[in-house]
Amino acid sequence: MPKFIPGLKLSRLFYQKEVRPILDRDFPKLRHSAALIGWGSEVLAFDTGRSRDHHWGPRALLFLSDEDYPKLEDNINQTLSNNLPYEFMGYSTNYSRPDAVGIRLAIKTTSGPVNHMINICTVKSFFEARLGFDPSKKIAVNDWLTFPQQRLLELISGDVYHDGLGELKKIRAKLKFYPKDLWLYLLAAQWTRISQEEGFVGRASEVGDELGSQIVASRLVREIMKLGFLMERQYAPYSKWFGSAFSKLRIGADLTPILRQVLLAKTLKAREKKLVQAYSLVAKQHNALKITRPLPTKATNYYNRPYLVIHGDNFANEIKKSIKDPEVRRIKTNVGSIDQFTDSTEVIENLALGRSLRMAYGRGR
Repeated sequence: MPKFIPGLKLSRLFYQKEVRPILDRDFPKLRHSAALIGWGSEVLAFDTGRSRDHHWGPRALLFLSDEDYPKLEDNINQTLSNNLPYEFMGYSTNYSRPDAVGIRLAIKTTSGPVNHMINICTVKSFFEARLGFDPSKKIAVNDWLTFPQQRLLELISGDVYHDGLGELKKIRAKLKFYPKDLWLYLLAAQWTRISQEEGFVGRASEVGDELGSQIVASRLVREIMKLGFLMERQYAPYSKWFGSAFSKLRIGADLTPILRQVLLAKTLKAREKKLVQAYSLVAKQHNALKITRPLPTKATNYYNRPYLVIHGDNFANEIKKSIKDPEVRRIKTNVGSIDQFTDSTEVIENLALGRSLRMAYGRGR
């Protein structure tokens, strides 16, 4: 096995040194764009040597115009198959046919056409397949709310190697993050989620249910992490890369060791102590955003009960006062985006199912 090279770099060099010269020679007037975005751990820059066991290697997405695609797709695909080298930087450029879920494996070959992984499509068809929506159109509030963050992150991450069509960079900029008032709504929803369970850590322990207390604490750890992503205007990836991405946030360096201690704590006293530290940090970060009046950063009792909490509902209520967009203000629920009110992989992967959940925000939006 050759020395590992990050997939984004490998694919960039592959496009520049092998794919682009073939296109320039055989299709000199072709307007196209090339990138590596969408699926794959390398797109999020989390690939390692382990990633090479499937659907990884010299590859790229090649985008053609709506006019050129039906006329040239087959010809370009065959030309690449007949002219690409069998290996690039020690890695096979030949792959198996997709399996039942679309996975392809690198297969060494030394003769015949290369079954490459240069996926040819139009910009519109690609984004519609990844989002279930044409992003060249206006993105409505309930569209934003039902786009899975993992999908959005995949589309703004990775790299654009060439944008001859002049569309990719514009669309990626458009999807960079939620509009301001929608961001405020999501922040309020996230603080609401914290408020709904923050008092249960102590109550469960009080009745002798240490396992239950630990479970609630672990749920709060995840909600605090999700709040960190939102406060730094970053999409959160799905569970496999959730912790890795969180560690790269500005607040991640301070919060990570504290949150780990919450999970490792064996007693309520130790668990609550670390949660209080975490609450203080995110409350200070909230105040630094200057989107509301300054709010208390010190945990206090849960009403008349001796459980220390940050009272997330106070933060949520203050944030909602800052929302001006009438479309966002008309949302009557506090459920937030699809990623906030469901943790189902089935919903995240099935775009049609996810979009059907727009009913959570009321009709006509």
